[in-house]
Amino acid sequence: MSKTFNRLLRGPLSRAYSSPVTSSCSRRIYSATTVRTAAASPVPFRPLTTTTTTNRIPQKPPTRWIWKKVGAAVLAGSIVVAAVFEWKDAHAEAHPANRYIRLSEVERHGQTSDRKWVTKGKRVYDITEWIEVHPGGPVILQAVGGCIDRYWDIFSVHKKQDVYDILEQYFIGEVDPRDLVDGKVPADKVEDPFVLDPKRDPRLLQHTQQPCNAETPSQSLGSFITPNGVFFVRNHFWVPKIDEKAHVLHVELSDGTAKAYSLADLKSKFEPFSITATLQCTGNRRKHMSENAKPASGLPWNVGAISNTMWTGVRLRDVLEDAGYSRDGDVDDNVRHVHLVGAEAYCGSIPISKAVDPHGDVMLAYEMGGKPLPRDHGYPLRALIPGHTAARSVKWLERVTLSEDESPSQWQQKDYKCFGPNKEAKDVDWSTAPAIQETPVQSAITEVGVISGDSRKGRAELSRYGMKEDAIRVKGYAFSGGGRSIIRVDISADDGKTWSQADLHQDETKGHRSWSWKKWEWVVPKAEAGRVFVVKAVDECYNSQPESYDAQWNFRGNLTTAWHRAEHSEDDQNVGASQEQSWLGRTLGRLSL
Repeated sequence: MSKTFNRLLRGPLSRAYSSPVTSSCSRRIYSATTVRTAAASPVPFRPLTTTTTTNRIPQKPPTRWIWKKVGAAVLAGSIVVAAVFEWKDAHAEAHPANRYIRLSEVERHGQTSDRKWVTKGKRVYDITEWIEVHPGGPVILQAVGGCIDRYWDIFSVHKKQDVYDILEQYFIGEVDPRDLVDGKVPADKVEDPFVLDPKRDPRLLQHTQQPCNAETPSQSLGSFITPNGVFFVRNHFWVPKIDEKAHVLHVELSDGTAKAYSLADLKSKFEPFSITATLQCTGNRRKHMSENAKPASGLPWNVGAISNTMWTGVRLRDVLEDAGYSRDGDVDDNVRHVHLVGAEAYCGSIPISKAVDPHGDVMLAYEMGGKPLPRDHGYPLRALIPGHTAARSVKWLERVTLSEDESPSQWQQKDYKCFGPNKEAKDVDWSTAPAIQETPVQSAITEVGVISGDSRKGRAELSRYGMKEDAIRVKGYAFSGGGRSIIRVDISADDGKTWSQADLHQDETKGHRSWSWKKWEWVVPKAEAGRVFVVKAVDECYNSQPESYDAQWNFRGNLTTAWHRAEHSEDDQNVGASQEQSWLGRTLGRLSL
């Protein structure tokens, strides 16, 4: 029995336990078996009889010795049985590689199942153990029980071979050929998470459609308040379909106590307030960094990943106090961060000091531009963190949690950070850089146009500026994070050789601090203008923009704020020229009749 058992451990049984899931189990059983067998039979191969060459009379062994041998054999047999049953349990879900699995069986392993399965292509994977360590957080749960392909394609990182290799570790079989159509999973079995996304304004400049990432067109950047339809859109995933009446916000304190609020609760229990605030994508103007230094990863945003509007909602600090957090009492050392979680799985966090600052104006917003939030912008409820990068203003907000630690999400720990211009992604320790919160001073040129005296409208414009000859008018925006106001915009008409100051618009704002961008314009005689205009802004702390893109380059292309340049050409539209041509054309047309 001992020989048989030892052969099993060295042979098929040991090979069966080579699975990474059960390797520790096999080592534990083998070591325990060896110790127990040795203890039960110090000399396991001792013969049961003794003989001599001259006298072969059998010797009767003592009864106690026989029972010891029987006990050892029974013990060894029990261990083999136990090992087989434990191996069977450990491998209950570990199907052989050539197993065919019906799609109906995959569907049964969805979100309510203990084991979570997905298909990719024709292959089936049990990703149960991957979910907790998945960098994208619980978003992967959206695909369990079905096809993961459409979700997989959202992120370019999934195209890397090492990510495919990770997925292959969870391979359990292939889709049964009876369920395939032309060798593929049927189209009606491949869920499209974007099918319920809203229709977008065609004026938006889209970089990607699924998920939607689109910037405000230049002609809409001229107004202080950005219309809702052309407010820039930054989505990481699909737009969740949410019923306002059923939507609930869960607020959890550091001790685990929680309270739930419907949207009606928020509107009836807390005092509403409104502020004007600018949201700016962390990657705004990334295109300029890539073109003027070297390519950076991420969407090539131009100057339109920024917008401004009026927001209405309730103060987060009021809701936290109602939930049990004392904002005015002793500081709770266990609370340093506030986690914000969206319905589509995006999440991030802000410091508790910002959340409860009476002048921080952190809002749970339900209106934008005087109307309910559009679906692309967080309907029915979003966080608004004025003065911080837009990545912290989580949309479709469904959970607020107080914590000692930052959010562990990919978007807090990796995506929105900056490293030196000498660093590449493979070189860095992500934990050494803080997550981006407040943004640095920024400015951009959004319009360059000629004011021509050849038209009635042009002459009226020139007269307004006290000019008689043709001029060039330059417009743009300036903004600084943290509520710091813009005090000056420097502009040059000769690529930075000489400088002047632009006129700052005095738009009406709301809020405890300067949360909105500053619109500016500058008019210069055409004869004095060169080919390149340059702009840079200065905030109230005298922070200014760097001249060089090379000096601030980072591989993620975040926080691009170098001097913005815009070339002027004769093709730039003259103010009133198109209207004058149209009138002249109509007049000449009538005269020719």
